[in-house]
Amino acid sequence: MNFSFVRTSFALWYWVGIFVFLLPGNLSQAQTAAREGKTQRAVQAAGKQDSTIAALLISDIHFDPFQDPEKARQLVREPVSQWGAILASAASPDQAQAFAGLQKACHAKGVDTPYPLFESSLEAMHKRAPYASFITVTGDLIAHAFSCRYTTLTPGSTAGNYQEFVEKTIEFVVGQLRATFRGVPVYISLGNNDTDCGDYRLDAGGGFLAKAATIVASGVPASAQREVLQEFPAGGYFSLTMAAPMRNTRLIVLNDLFLSPRYSTCKGALDDAPGNAEMGWLESQLAQARQLGQKAWVMGHIPPGVNTYATVSKFKDVCAGEDAEMFLNSGRLDTLLVEYADVVRLGLFAHTHMDEMRLITPEGPAARASVEHSVALKLVPSISPVDGNNPSFTIARVDPSTAVLRDYEVIVASNQTGIDTTWTEEYDYARSYHQPEFSPSAVTQLIGKFSSDPRAETEPSQEYNRHYFKGDLAGVLTPFWPQYVCSLESDTARGYAACVCAAVK
Repeated sequence: MNFSFVRTSFALWYWVGIFVFLLPGNLSQAQTAAREGKTQRAVQAAGKQDSTIAALLISDIHFDPFQDPEKARQLVREPVSQWGAILASAASPDQAQAFAGLQKACHAKGVDTPYPLFESSLEAMHKRAPYASFITVTGDLIAHAFSCRYTTLTPGSTAGNYQEFVEKTIEFVVGQLRATFRGVPVYISLGNNDTDCGDYRLDAGGGFLAKAATIVASGVPASAQREVLQEFPAGGYFSLTMAAPMRNTRLIVLNDLFLSPRYSTCKGALDDAPGNAEMGWLESQLAQARQLGQKAWVMGHIPPGVNTYATVSKFKDVCAGEDAEMFLNSGRLDTLLVEYADVVRLGLFAHTHMDEMRLITPEGPAARASVEHSVALKLVPSISPVDGNNPSFTIARVDPSTAVLRDYEVIVASNQTGIDTTWTEEYDYARSYHQPEFSPSAVTQLIGKFSSDPRAETEPSQEYNRHYFKGDLAGVLTPFWPQYVCSLESDTARGYAACVCAAVK
């Protein structure tokens, strides 16, 4: 069915109805003026959206099937097809006490996403973005301390049993997304938690990735499933041409766990080979996209650049020669993004659970002034409230012909449980920052404004501080604002140190 034609026809009859309703005598003058104002705004909004499409950006779901330990034991035994009914049933009599014991046993730092919150978020997503053209999930589908929770509840289980349960959990999460948005492409990258042998541990080419490939492929259009099934088992990464209405746009999905300084194999061995192989693959994908005249989005989980929070909390004195904490051993990734900045329209990452933007630039002040060699990164905030934040998701407006992110709005939950939760717009990028698009030029301008405001007193800085953390900690960045701003465009330890030492003189 041609849904574009249906929506156009519906819109035509809608406005005819509005016209009839507004005939003289049907409304008072004040009511007429009010309705005309609303009508004009609706027409303007429709005009704005005509040239763009909606996309749903989700990250760090961290679904926790262990929130009701007795139900979790049932989930272990039952197929994924039965999970919804089990999770939706009445809570076990000792749920609260049993879960508290599990949290203590696994030294949990907070609470991840329970079933009610996951379902509430899906309902809100569908209500807010019913016509989303595609969905991106930038990693970490399963809860923190997953292996500890599983082994605590199922003593005597094998590594194979654990792998199967991880796979079932990922399959359930992806299946719920697909059921909520039937027929809509769901593009997924793995996060550092999404493994079969523990956080930051994974074997390239193993059985887990082979199984995960079928789950990830189930979310993409049939025409692209073969590419996922061929590429993903090697390292959890893949490339495809995005489905219409996106035009001539390649999505390159990374598994950047292999680039993390915390990465090891399932046996705990250090191994650079998977990361090197992935970067060779990425370069070939970008070169091919350039040759074919394609635009590209590069999507992963862990962002490149400086981990400001870890650097500051560990009291790293970068001006005395101590290295900043880095998210990735990402020198080659940064270099490739800069080298192919003419191809890459957007980088999508997450991992921090916060709402952030970054800029990958050539190193050095003169080089950084060259916007055409820069790539803007959007870091998507989390569904999981594990850090004390309220859950949120992002609705993007994308130009399908240029693959440029024109605008986005962030939708935030009123609480962290999913029970009696309302979801409302927190902010709109274009209105808050007065920028026509999310691009290297726009992000460069914003970072310039942040840099010239070391006390975070101006409107752009205060907007960023308000929206960074979803909850009651607005302004949490203010005490180390200059250091944080340096991390937004200085993606190497050396560049970050130079920026910080100049900023805090």
